[in-house]
Amino acid sequence: MNWISMLGLEAFVARWRASLIEGAIAAEDRLELAHLEWQEQKRRLRYLLVLTILVAGLTVVALILLSLALMVHFWDTPQRILVAWLVAGGWLLLWGAAMWALVSMVHQAGSAFALTRRELLQDWRGIKEQL
Repeated sequence: MNWISMLGLEAFVARWRASLIEGAIAAEDRLELAHLEWQEQKRRLRYLLVLTILVAGLTVVALILLSLALMVHFWDTPQRILVAWLVAGGWLLLWGAAMWALVSMVHQAGSAFALTRRELLQDWRGIKEQL
């Protein structure tokens, strides 16, 4: 004897079953989206680490070698002080450009999982409206 059909709950059970299946599919989609965004975030973080090491290493080497070369070249001339300040200013500008690139990469890394958060927020709003 089928009590569900006797009590007329077949439609109710079918709706619940459909809702559970739809919820499972939606959860699977959200997990897949989070996985894809995590892969993208890892790629950005690797790139950020490589860029940071590269900027730090190149800054040290470039500042030492080029500054030394310019100072040696102008050592016995009256423009020695001017050249020293120009060297310092030039490297300061290059350092600023590298720092700008680094900061922009950090800001991009800060927007991780934006699509997943937006989808989950929309799902939550939909659930609240149905309640």
